Amino acid sequence: MDMDRTIHEQVVEDLYAEALSLADEARAVFDLRDEASHGNTPDEVRIALSIEGLRTTTRVMHVLAWLLNQRAYHAGELTKLQLLRHGTLGEERPSDPANMEKLELATRALIRDTERLHARVARLDEEQRQIENAKDPVSDMQGRIAQAFAGR
Repeated sequence: MDMDRTIHEQVVEDLYAEALSLADEARAVFDLRDEASHGNTPDEVRIALSIEGLRTTTRVMHVLAWLLNQRAYHAGELTKLQLLRHGTLGEERPSDPANMEKLELATRALIRDTERLHARVARLDEEQRQIENAKDPVSDMQGRIAQAFAGR
C-alpha cells in the first residue's frame, strides 16, 4: 500500500506540473487585452476565443483543484473521508466544434491538451472512488440494495 501511495503521489506531482504549465499557456493564449486593442480580429473569432477560453481555464482550474486536494491528502492536511467528500473533479465541458473551427491550430492544440489532461484526471478520480467503495462494506451493501430496488 505504501508503494501505491508513493506512485500515486508521483503521478499527482507530475500531473500538477503539467496542469500548471497548461494554465500558464492558457492565460497567455486567452488574454484578449492585446487582441482587443488591435481590433483586427473578427467578432465571431473573438467570441469563440472568449467562450473556449472560459471553458479551457475552468477545465484547468478544476484539474488543479483536484490535484491540490490530492496533495493536501498526501501531506496529511485532509482525511480520506474529506478527500472523497470534497475532492471531486469538476464536470467537464467539452469544446464546441463550431468554435474550434474558428481558432488557430495552436489554440486548438492547447484546448485539446487540456481536455486530455482532464480525461486522465477523471480516470484517476473514478479509479480512486471505485477502490474506496470496494474497501467500504457499507457502501458496497448500499449499492447492492439500491440495485435490487432499482427495477421496482
